[in-house]
Amino acid sequence: MYEALTYIDSLFKRITMTTSIPAGGGKLNYGVGDCKRQGCRRSSWITSVTFSRCIQKEISWSRRVSKFLRIQRCSSSQSPITENWKSIRTVTSYKRDGSTKYFDFAVIGSGVAGLRYALEVAKHGSVAVITKAESHESNTKYAQGGVSAVLCPTDSVESHMQDTIVAGAYLCDEETVRVVCTEGPDRIRELIAMGASFDHGEDGNLHLAREGGHSHHRIVHAADVTGREIERALLEAVLMDPNITMFEHHFAIDLLTSQDGSDTVCLGVDTLNTETLEVIRFISKVTLLASGGAGHIYPTTTNPPVATGDGIAMAHRAEAVISNMEFVQFHPTALADEGLPIRPTKTRENAFLITEAVRGDGGILYNLDMERFMPMYDERAELAPRDVVARGIDDQLKKRNEKYVLLDISHKPREKILSHFPNIAAECLQYGLDITRHPIPVVPAAHYMCGGVRAGLQGETNVQGLYVAGEVACTGLHGANRLASNSLLEALVFARRAVQPSIDHMKSSNLDFSASNWWARPFVPMALGINITDKIIQMTKEVRKQLQAIMWKHVGIVRSTMRLKTAERKIGELEAKWEEYLFREGWEPTMVGLEACEMRNLFCCAKLVVSSALARHESRGLHYTIDFPHLEESLRLPTIIFPCSPVKGTWSSQQLHKQSKYLELQP
Repeated sequence: MYEALTYIDSLFKRITMTTSIPAGGGKLNYGVGDCKRQGCRRSSWITSVTFSRCIQKEISWSRRVSKFLRIQRCSSSQSPITENWKSIRTVTSYKRDGSTKYFDFAVIGSGVAGLRYALEVAKHGSVAVITKAESHESNTKYAQGGVSAVLCPTDSVESHMQDTIVAGAYLCDEETVRVVCTEGPDRIRELIAMGASFDHGEDGNLHLAREGGHSHHRIVHAADVTGREIERALLEAVLMDPNITMFEHHFAIDLLTSQDGSDTVCLGVDTLNTETLEVIRFISKVTLLASGGAGHIYPTTTNPPVATGDGIAMAHRAEAVISNMEFVQFHPTALADEGLPIRPTKTRENAFLITEAVRGDGGILYNLDMERFMPMYDERAELAPRDVVARGIDDQLKKRNEKYVLLDISHKPREKILSHFPNIAAECLQYGLDITRHPIPVVPAAHYMCGGVRAGLQGETNVQGLYVAGEVACTGLHGANRLASNSLLEALVFARRAVQPSIDHMKSSNLDFSASNWWARPFVPMALGINITDKIIQMTKEVRKQLQAIMWKHVGIVRSTMRLKTAERKIGELEAKWEEYLFREGWEPTMVGLEACEMRNLFCCAKLVVSSALARHESRGLHYTIDFPHLEESLRLPTIIFPCSPVKGTWSSQQLHKQSKYLELQP
């Protein structure tokens, strides 16, 4: 154990960001340079990516993360600044520079993870919940199927664990899986106590559904709008809490970080009020990142428009460790508008999800000749894990040159269909399709990011004062493929587990109000004029479509080394072209605008996905490549992206304002 941890420490010290990954090779070649602890976090760094799979398998994921964090923090004191801090909610105004707000806790994101965490930490201090759009607009709202938890006497934690690990292609961390599966039932009971209403059976007990990959009925649900119901209950509680302030339409630009010796410390976040176009700075003792995923790096996704990878990109720029970004889950069954009797009049911003529970309830997949095809791909047929079903559908579409397949639940009783799937039935009926009589046209769509900001068992990251929960985090639960309905479960468990360490950190932190002045402020490009800003916005929208097309064509459900390298080259060229255009038009690196900042985050996340995919020389779970079609036991390790670069990169890879001085520690 000691030798392994020493190896991790030495590895982190010596790996630079100039990584050479030879195509077709089985090993990663690292560029080695003088990258000591402080050198890895120098103020001028702008990231590329570096990977390591050299950590020994004997050390569990969560223990490895925790030990890694302790190694990096062992020589630092708890408080980087030694002036007094008051728990207040005062706004300090600046005529030109916007305003500053001070809170004990800043929560970025208003989905299930952010809201559940906010309700707990609010018992100990002031909380700002910062959300990009309306408070109810998050991935949580669109979660249809439910939350998996062991609540039936015939089920067991061990069975839930096994299903999770099998679905995750054995890349899951067993300790994390055990924690989540064990604590899950209590998190469900807490939701019920808070007023969340779930479906019950005729016997009065919770109605438990079954979904693909699950060996038991264990999905707690509210018809097919479970996420919406959970969010409703949590939002009602949050809005009634006097210690929580909700900031809607505040787009998080960058985390505010500084140096405490060899450690990076998070002290808040800069945001853009997208309604007033003011830059609002939040100074906080603790920050929880719960900002969701990055579905919009692809042209078709079940994610709402807010899911542009902002949290992952911000954390990467702030020197947080990122992991497993190659594992992008494509939901097998999103509604295919092209197959509806009445086509929608306008393109959807996000694809309409047809929940996993339809297949769990007996739905059958057919091609357009009404031939059932899933038994050809897996003995579990429609109940196989999502990666298997998505690849099966993808194969059918390519072989038959068709644009969608059919999911049929019409053989079930009409009353049962309408009671279990009222939202889906109503949506389809708008377009002339009665799902009680006819099959549903479906197609895979980008759905969930299994990778993200690497977290320990308490949601901690390698950045002091920064915690993560929900889809933005990579806890080790999902491995190479998320088991259906484990996402809300993970968010609830880790939001709760991050509470106590956050409180401890808050109580030990002392901050000075002058901290707000440590970073220059980003600014809105008013001086450019409406014509130029409109041109930039229009250009950015076109670039966004081009990036999404590249990702779908070259980094989709089935990959190859050639496609990935093509994507890497095309994305680099597209980003360079876009940045050149911006700066030629007078844009400056410290300027901010919603469209431009979302674009830089999309570029950042897309590059992380591509680089991670190139680094994995096997097919495992959601990452399937024709060049390495088999699973390799020797490669059953997470992909780790270490931030460590003195080399100048692109705008998407650097913080707008980096705190340039190391903080002086008081004895």
